Amino acid sequence: MADHLVPTVDISAPTDSMLSELDQACIDHGFFLLSGHGLDDLIEQTWAITEQFFAGDRASKLAVMRDADNPLGYFDRELTKRKRDSKEVFDFTDPADPRTDQHNRWPADSDTFHGTLVEFYDACSDLAVRANELVHHALAFATESDIDATASLGSRTTSSVRLNHYPVGDPVPEGERAGLHDLGETALGHHTDPGVLTLLLQDMTGGLQAQAVDGSWVDIEPTPGTIVVNLADAMQVWTNDRYRAAVHRVVPMTSSDRYSIPYFFNPPRDAVVEPISGLAGDAKYAGFRWRDYMRARTDDNFADAGAEDAQITDYLLTP
Repeated sequence: MADHLVPTVDISAPTDSMLSELDQACIDHGFFLLSGHGLDDLIEQTWAITEQFFAGDRASKLAVMRDADNPLGYFDRELTKRKRDSKEVFDFTDPADPRTDQHNRWPADSDTFHGTLVEFYDACSDLAVRANELVHHALAFATESDIDATASLGSRTTSSVRLNHYPVGDPVPEGERAGLHDLGETALGHHTDPGVLTLLLQDMTGGLQAQAVDGSWVDIEPTPGTIVVNLADAMQVWTNDRYRAAVHRVVPMTSSDRYSIPYFFNPPRDAVVEPISGLAGDAKYAGFRWRDYMRARTDDNFADAGAEDAQITDYLLTP
């Protein structure tokens, strides 16, 4: 484990040594922990309403089930790498923007649920901007480069939050499994997130693992008072492969359920994702429009398209 440090960075007062450790972690596996975020009380409230939602009546969850046209709401049969995950989820996007909130599916009689998640979304949107700036600082510190922060921004209106519940066993009732893909070998198959970075709350159950650059799997141990951060595809492209989009998975639950809550911080809808000019030599990737890439990834998660998920390797200039 010592060779694959998952550093804790105090976002309220990062030091040069923290930035150096952050840089090395981003090169190796793409994970680090944030302390000093000041969100402990809100996080506790969010855990409570998350557990209440998943413990609720199945009919209420099915009433807000996602479909092929709208990826938001409840789902319990998502695919990763063409294998079914052992989890159920609830997704929503920016509730403060009417253009996005019109697509959210909120459970009936959910004032506390809705109000808490609105507050949580606001807080995570602000923290994600600060975490992104922290990564920029680490990159500039390590490379002694001037990094154009405007070249790698995220947007709350294209970001989203997911509530995850990993049960012991199959999340789909036995009577509804006909025609479904078999469960994968892991609760969540290995993958990268598509956006800029992900803020992740994980409970104390454990099971999250990251793949280091040498191929080994590193446990991301639950640490009280911290928020997990992992880098995503756009960050790897922007940094021209210096930083690693975190390959991660969740092992199957065998004795107790697991809950986690990611905030996926994504580029603006019409952003063109491409390497930052002047960083780390010639560009390794052709530019691509974020909205097209995200749509492909969303479609892959809903149904088996008969091919591997869309990946940033599709845009390598020299595969």
